[in-house]
Amino acid sequence: MGMDPGIPNHPHSTTELCEPAIRLYSESLRRGRLPRAETAPAPCLIEMALLHPDPRDPTMLCPATPSAALAHLLQPITRDVYEQVRRSAALVDSLAPLAAIASEDPNLSITVLEGKGPIGSALKEAAAVAETEVLTAQPGGHRSPEQIQQGLANGLAAVRRGARLRHIYQHPARYSAPVRSYLEQMPPGRVQVRTMELTIDRLIIFDHAVAFIPATAARDVALQIRHPALVRYLAQVYEVLWAQAIPITEHLQTAAPGTPVTAVQLSIARLLVEGHHDEAVARALGFSVRTCRTHIAKLMQALDATSRTHLGALLVQSGITGPTRT
Repeated sequence: MGMDPGIPNHPHSTTELCEPAIRLYSESLRRGRLPRAETAPAPCLIEMALLHPDPRDPTMLCPATPSAALAHLLQPITRDVYEQVRRSAALVDSLAPLAAIASEDPNLSITVLEGKGPIGSALKEAAAVAETEVLTAQPGGHRSPEQIQQGLANGLAAVRRGARLRHIYQHPARYSAPVRSYLEQMPPGRVQVRTMELTIDRLIIFDHAVAFIPATAARDVALQIRHPALVRYLAQVYEVLWAQAIPITEHLQTAAPGTPVTAVQLSIARLLVEGHHDEAVARALGFSVRTCRTHIAKLMQALDATSRTHLGALLVQSGITGPTRT
C-alpha cells in the first residue's frame, strides 16, 4: 500500500506496532477519535485496521476495539501454521495492554468500509459465520454476473452453516437471466425470493446481528452496523417490505382482464401519472432510460396513444393505475 508524499518511510512488519502507533492508538482510545492529520507519523494504524473513518466526520478517525482489531488482523493469516501462531502472539502482546482503555461508546458499533474490496471482504466474513437467516433487499432489476457469483458464494457459505436466505428484488428481476441462474444453483428450500414495484436501497442483514447499508450513491462506501437497536429497526423495515412483496413463484397481475399491459409497464404508468420524467422512472424501477422508453412505447401502442400527452390522459381515464396518490 502506497503512502502519501512527505510521510517518511515507515518500514516494519505487520506483526508489531511501532512506538508512534502505540502512542497514537492509546490516545485515540482515551479521546474516542483523532484527526487524520495527527496520525501521519504512523500510517500503519490505518493499514492494520486499528483506525477507521468516523461515520459522522470524514476528517476524523475512530479506533477499533483491540479485540476487533485483533480478529481483523488474524483473518488473512492462513498460509503457515507457525507463522499464524507467531503473528497472533505478537498482536496479542501489542493490543492486550490497551484493552482497559477502550470506551463503551455505542458509535463504535458502526464501522465505515471504504472501497469495494473491504466491503466484499466484510460481507464474505459475515456470510461465513451466519447460522440462522440472511435478509437482503436489492434495488434494481439487473444483477451483473460478477454480483451474482459473489452472492452465490456468500449464499452457499451461509446455507452450509444452516442459514436460510430471503431476498427482495424489484419486479424486473423476474426476467433477469443472472437472477434465474443464481436461484437454480442454490439448494432447494433454502431461499425465498419476493419482488415489489419499489424498494429501499441495498440492505443486508446477517442473523439479526450485523447489517450493511450503502453510505454513498456509488456504493463504494458502506456502513457495517452492529448496534442492536439499529439492526433491530432495519430488520423491522425489512419485514414490512417482505409483507408487501409478491413471491417470485406467483404471477404478477396485469392491469385488468383484456388489457395488454404488463406489471412492469403498470409500474411505469403509475409513475408517469404522478408526473415523473423518464430518468426518474428508470431510476426508481432499476433499469436504463432506454429500457424505460421501450416500455413506454409499448404502453402507447397498447392504449393507441398518439403522443405522450395523449398517453397520460388515457392512463388517467382508463383507471388502470388506480387512484392517484396525494
